[in-house]
Amino acid sequence: MSLTSRSLLVPLSAVALALAACTSTPLPPEKPVEPPPVQPQPPVQPTPPVQPAPPVPPKPAALQMVPATFAALPGWDKDDLRAAWPAFTSSCTVLVKQALWKEACTIARTVNGNDEKAIRTFFEAFLEPNQVIAPDGATDGLITGYYEPLLHGSRKKGGVYQTPLYKVPDDMVTIELASVYPELKGMRLRGKVVGKKVIPYSTRADIESANFSGKELLWVDDPVESFFLQVQGSGRVQLSESGETVRVAYADQNGHPYKSIGKYLVEKGELTLEQASAQGIKAWIAGHPTRMQELFNVNPSYVFFKEEKLPDPKVGPKGSLGVPLTPQRSVAIDATQLPQGAPVFLSTTQPNSDIPLQRLVMAQDTGGAIRGAIRVDYFFGFGVEAAENAGRMKQRGAIWVLLPKKF
Repeated sequence: MSLTSRSLLVPLSAVALALAACTSTPLPPEKPVEPPPVQPQPPVQPTPPVQPAPPVPPKPAALQMVPATFAALPGWDKDDLRAAWPAFTSSCTVLVKQALWKEACTIARTVNGNDEKAIRTFFEAFLEPNQVIAPDGATDGLITGYYEPLLHGSRKKGGVYQTPLYKVPDDMVTIELASVYPELKGMRLRGKVVGKKVIPYSTRADIESANFSGKELLWVDDPVESFFLQVQGSGRVQLSESGETVRVAYADQNGHPYKSIGKYLVEKGELTLEQASAQGIKAWIAGHPTRMQELFNVNPSYVFFKEEKLPDPKVGPKGSLGVPLTPQRSVAIDATQLPQGAPVFLSTTQPNSDIPLQRLVMAQDTGGAIRGAIRVDYFFGFGVEAAENAGRMKQRGAIWVLLPKKF
């Protein structure tokens, strides 16, 4: 109850006495009631118009996997699946640990790898092809190639061996982002600790100009081949001291994004798009030797290596799946878009050709330049021919991912 309401509760007897007193004594003339002074009021500010809330941006479209039939795969009936079987069984050593693949990979152990009909029956009975359609609706994408190069090197610096291959630096730290943000599974942050902060690790230009003494793994005789070794991700080095050939495998990367020096040369008008193959880039460097390091520094990404024995030269390097790559039956994909290890039917064409290249391959590797739903890097293997084909491979193609049927 308010104070104003309580002031009205006065006894009636007091009112009567007051009225009697008023009749015996004349009242003084009333003074005019003056209105209270007007207090100046602050000017009224206009109410700002209500701004509409900004529209919520739509979530980025996701790729689609549209179920198809094996009959719809161009060239499926012509592919010799026996050549793909060893790569598939290698994938299964990893996939069998996943519930989705456990049954199919367990049954695959009973299939005769020399019986093409039995292999075909297995794939058609237990797996289903799904065509990959990019978020923008495209059904084809870029297909490139890579290979395992051979370099010549030494364990000591000297003579022609002046270009180092570095092992992983001790001061580089790797943070698994999924430990904080589960949705970023497979994403890593690389850097170095300065004071109490983690800052980005050195770029290629920084590494090339800094003193990394003591971190050399091997020394090679060609800085151009050293650069392309990093692009391929792994290779072999024949040592001058003993003649032994060892494998230098991908160990880690400095955390900076890969940038194509071929694309840079095209944008600068130095090469046409058709000339921007590995062979064309090497020819440009040979004609502009003083600009070599300038060109290399366009790509801030830097790859570090580890040495491995090479007991069987026929066995390819290990991809990111952790199994050896099979020449012309293994590919690198974007693991954020497609399931790693899965069989992929690839329909494209041979390098610089209209001749069909249609075969079953395995998604056993990844790469810094491999980004997108329909983006495949085809592993050609080891040797001069593999290098030639990989350098010229820049085709369009479609892909189908084979996944276990749901019975």
